[in-house]
Amino acid sequence: MQFGIDYGVSNTAGQVSPSEVSGILVTAGDAGIKVLDTAASYGNAEEVLGRALHPGDRFTIVTKTLPLSHGLEQVESRARRSLEFLGTKTADAILVHAAQDLLGPDGPRLWAMLQRLRDEGLFRRIGISAYFADGPLQLARQYRPDLMQIPFSLLDQRLLQNGEMASLKELGVEIHVRSIFLQGLLMMDPAKLPASLTHAGPALAATRARIGEAGLTPVTAAIGFTLARREVDIAVVGVTKRDELSEIVTAAAADLPEFDWPACAIDDAITLTPSRW
Repeated sequence: MQFGIDYGVSNTAGQVSPSEVSGILVTAGDAGIKVLDTAASYGNAEEVLGRALHPGDRFTIVTKTLPLSHGLEQVESRARRSLEFLGTKTADAILVHAAQDLLGPDGPRLWAMLQRLRDEGLFRRIGISAYFADGPLQLARQYRPDLMQIPFSLLDQRLLQNGEMASLKELGVEIHVRSIFLQGLLMMDPAKLPASLTHAGPALAATRARIGEAGLTPVTAAIGFTLARREVDIAVVGVTKRDELSEIVTAAAADLPEFDWPACAIDDAITLTPSRW
């Protein structure tokens, strides 16, 4: 998202420059990262990626639909246009970006359209991007997506605790998790949070203290916890510079001590839902 717009509560640098995007992709390729996650709604992120990618790059691309409020024809047209922007004839997957679109009266028609695009060979797989409140498991049982993207982090363990992640795996759904740093909240000073998040300061401070006592950094704890979960197939991270990605790659290879991971979870819907900040 940062490649196409100025995004993120902890992002002070704004939209990533094209030259930095190219550098990030080189670092990602060298590290063995294979998946790029983007969306039609991420400003000009698809175009930026299309210009930065090279024929020899071994990335697979996951993109997402426009909201159904644009109309079904426009959603389909934009999905086809996404491939043009990305400079490819086919992509690995396209997700319904707003899961609520599937719960409305036109949900079945939207899903049928995506199935048709998959049958045409434009996208190898189709799926859903969902929030906790959308009921990911219910959506998966109704539509049987190939993959789902859901929020999950050291701070937000709700879908693990309620068993939905395990049930999604039983259905054969590939799980991509996002917000593993909760927009960088985990790395922020608990005493310097935005006004809308000051109530989360004490819980965040307690979690950061536990992490520090275990000899871990917030990045190492966040990425290590996520990648250690057998339910997680892909962890999606957002970065604004090569150094950030390098730090994440290093953290992903670190050995983890015995640690009380459940104790780090926060039970507060506002803190765990960036759109409410």
